[in-house]
Amino acid sequence: MRAFLASSIGVTCVAALALPLAAPAGAAPDTPAHPATAGSVPAEASEPAGVPGSTQSLPLNPPAVPSDRATGAPAGQGLPERDVQPFSLVGVVWDDVDTELHGTAQVRTRATGTDRWSDWQDLQTHNAEHSADAGTAERDAGATRGSTAPLWVGDSDGVEVRVRPETPGPAESPVPLPAGLRLELVDPGKDPQQIPDTDLAQTSGTEQAETSETSETGRAEMFTTGVAAADRAAALATTALGASVLPALSRAATEEAAGLAPAAKPYIGPRPRIVTRKGWGADEKLRESGFAYTKTVKAAFIHHSATGNNYTCSQAPSVLRGIYRYHVKSSGWRDIGYNFAVDKCGNIYEGRAGGVTKAVMGAHTLGFNTNTMGIAVLGTFTSSNPPAAAVNAVSKLTAWKLGLFGANPKGKVTLTSGGSNKYKKGKKVKLNVISGHRDGFATECPGARLYKKLGTARTASARLQGR
Repeated sequence: MRAFLASSIGVTCVAALALPLAAPAGAAPDTPAHPATAGSVPAEASEPAGVPGSTQSLPLNPPAVPSDRATGAPAGQGLPERDVQPFSLVGVVWDDVDTELHGTAQVRTRATGTDRWSDWQDLQTHNAEHSADAGTAERDAGATRGSTAPLWVGDSDGVEVRVRPETPGPAESPVPLPAGLRLELVDPGKDPQQIPDTDLAQTSGTEQAETSETSETGRAEMFTTGVAAADRAAALATTALGASVLPALSRAATEEAAGLAPAAKPYIGPRPRIVTRKGWGADEKLRESGFAYTKTVKAAFIHHSATGNNYTCSQAPSVLRGIYRYHVKSSGWRDIGYNFAVDKCGNIYEGRAGGVTKAVMGAHTLGFNTNTMGIAVLGTFTSSNPPAAAVNAVSKLTAWKLGLFGANPKGKVTLTSGGSNKYKKGKKVKLNVISGHRDGFATECPGARLYKKLGTARTASARLQGR
């Protein structure tokens, strides 16, 4: 069995507080802001020209001594306060994707152009459950790395990090930190086009039909006759290339767009408004050029991104660009891992490329990426309640996408595990059609507070399908 299978059931999405590393001599809590020094590393040279944003990758300092003599644990690693080029999202990566970081990782950051340092913030260290399945080309290509979850910290130009291994019990052997620890600082770049704030704060009622062109994801969505003029105009607008938004459709228009005959009485919810990859600024030169598909979509796994809740809805595209870059450049994945994302205002975003109506294989639920989709609600919902708008958006999205493949949101489905710390490879598992990440992997994701809302989402999703 590969080493990525975790040894314990109690994997958490939020790390406990770590004991600090010794402070650097002369370090002050409020260091005046000044230009980045030699300690920072610019965007990687291998990045395609013209890709917005950048990634600074800084190796963590090795321990001064081989172990903490007081506890017997291996020594921690980190970086003292330093000036860096501006960034907004941070994480830690290491060489071996099949090795877990058994310990805690914390960062503190300084807001750009100020002397204000944040408190220490935790990075989710157990992140192996968000990944491509073993045996797939994406996982076994040799480019993937172990990683913490990324954390959104906002525009910053100073950073300090500390990583500490777990303290072993009296009868336990110490577990060293993974080799090749690096701090990844991600600048998501500026929005290529500014989506008006009114477009990034969903309200009630039917969305106005967009007249702009759309991305490749809408090319197969042209339908023929029999729908209202407004619905027809909205659907026809999704057949060309280049739009930032796929407009919402009525249920009748959705059924006809999907090629479903009225006599079939299909159970499908109306297509919700979706911000396309172009809409949130995904540069397609960053990801791999091809797509990976499975046969169908039998289930949806709900996640939280664990990136924190300190973002505004107008910043959500930047958060997504940061996650995208972290998944591809820092973690070595082919594309962003999630098929869709939802922000705190209920806006829905296209995730992994390949077509919003298609069965695109993601890298979201280790062991259960085949014939499923992953939806990430942007934020951390271990102790914070998810906004009602976000839960409502999950209901709308699942009612439509699961309906395209005939899946009942209130039903059960049997999936075959590709291998996780909860179900061995090849085991057939009966799960809810709308499941939380923790149902397929022993993790706290999608957070206890969001997980409690999944029953509400299932009921609302089924109702939207007409069940």
